[in-house]
Amino acid sequence: MSHPNGTRAADLGPVTWRRPAGGTADGQNVEFAVLDDGQVAVRNARDPEGPVLVYTPAEISAFVDGAKKGEFDDMVDPVRD
Repeated sequence: MSHPNGTRAADLGPVTWRRPAGGTADGQNVEFAVLDDGQVAVRNARDPEGPVLVYTPAEISAFVDGAKKGEFDDMVDPVRD
């Protein structure tokens, strides 16, 4: 079963959400769940029942690869004008 972007997390059924080990206890995280069809859902931990974005394994792989290479480091501490 394919789930479109914007599907509410509560409507995905029983999935196991994971957050990065360095995540905070106050919900300042994104969480990931592998769905039955192999796609990966991403949600904002501050809104656990809210909408999710759904990505293919190839899309998640490209993101993780880019993150490992530091391609998004400027987003963590962007230079302010």
